[in-house]
Amino acid sequence: MPRGNPSPKLAITIDPDVHENVLAAAARDGVSVSAWMTIAAREALRRRAGLAAVALWEKQHGRFSADEMNEARSSLRAQLRTSRTVRRPA
Repeated sequence: MPRGNPSPKLAITIDPDVHENVLAAAARDGVSVSAWMTIAAREALRRRAGLAAVALWEKQHGRFSADEMNEARSSLRAQLRTSRTVRRPA
């Protein structure tokens, strides 16, 4: 039995084309498939939490205006451009 707080194991079945893409993505990122899947799951859960927060805010304050949405899109595009220029250490 491993010491400390061992990570739980999860057995999943995925489509063959997804499987190949996951293997390739993990290899490109230089991480294990388990680490890659954990990162992907964490990102998906973060997106869900963000969408839930937006839905709650809109329920309390009303829908975002077109101007607010356009400003958010512009800000996101700028952040994506910046993040693509940052390289991960090897």
